[in-house]
Amino acid sequence: MQVQKPKVTLIGAGPGATDLITLRGAQALSQANAVLYDALVNTELLDLAPATAPRIFVGKRSGNHEYSQTEINQLIVSYAQDYGHIVRLKGGDPFVFGRGYEEIVYASSFGIETVVIPGISSAVAVPEAFNIPLTSRGVSESFWVITGATTQGHISSDLQLAAQSTATVVILMGMNNLGEITKLFKAVGKSQTPVAVIQNGTRPNQRMVAGTVDTIEALVKEQHFGSPAIIIIGKVVDLQF
Repeated sequence: MQVQKPKVTLIGAGPGATDLITLRGAQALSQANAVLYDALVNTELLDLAPATAPRIFVGKRSGNHEYSQTEINQLIVSYAQDYGHIVRLKGGDPFVFGRGYEEIVYASSFGIETVVIPGISSAVAVPEAFNIPLTSRGVSESFWVITGATTQGHISSDLQLAAQSTATVVILMGMNNLGEITKLFKAVGKSQTPVAVIQNGTRPNQRMVAGTVDTIEALVKEQHFGSPAIIIIGKVVDLQF
C-alpha cells in the first residue's frame, strides 16, 4: 500500500449522540486511514471510518490514563507518518479542555499538515438537551465554562471569580470536586442558587438531578450520579421543563 502524505485531522465528535457530529467531521472520518479516539467519544462513530482503518483507544479518565499526553502526541505523529491521513477524534469540541491545540502544535512541529474540524461542545449542548438555556433575557446575560479540575486535580481559581458573578456557571470534569465547588459558592452567599448535574448528556441514558448549591451534593450521592457529567449553576436551571 502506498502511504499517503502525513496529515492529521482533529475532529470534535460532539457531546455524545452520534448524530451530533458535524457533516464535515463525519466526512473526514470516512476518509481516515487510522483513528485515535478518546474515552468520551461515542464508539458507534467509529463505524463511519473505513473498515480497514485501525481504531486506537487513547482515552483518559480521572485516575485511569491509557496513555500520557506526551505518549498520545507521539502516537499521533507515528500513525500519521505510517498511515498518511489519520483522524484524532475527541469528545465535544477539541479546543474546549481537550488539549487538541497541544496535539496539532506537536504534529505541526514535524511538518505534518493539520486540519481542525470543530465539534458541538457539551458545555452548551448538554444543558440544551434538558431545555436549560445558558443565557435568557432577564435571567442571565452571560456564562462561564470552567474546568472542575486543573492538571493538579484542584478546582480552578477562576471558579472563585465566577461564583461572585451573576453569570451562569458551567463546570466540566468537576464531579470529583463537587464538595469543594459547592463550598466555594456557599462562601459567597449562594447556598440557594439552583444547580443541575447532567450525566451522559444527549445519549439515550442521559439523566439529570436538580437542586441547590446547598442540596446538590447529597442528591448526587443519593441518586448515584458520576462521571461523565456536567454541573450547571445559576438561575437558568429553574427554567428547565
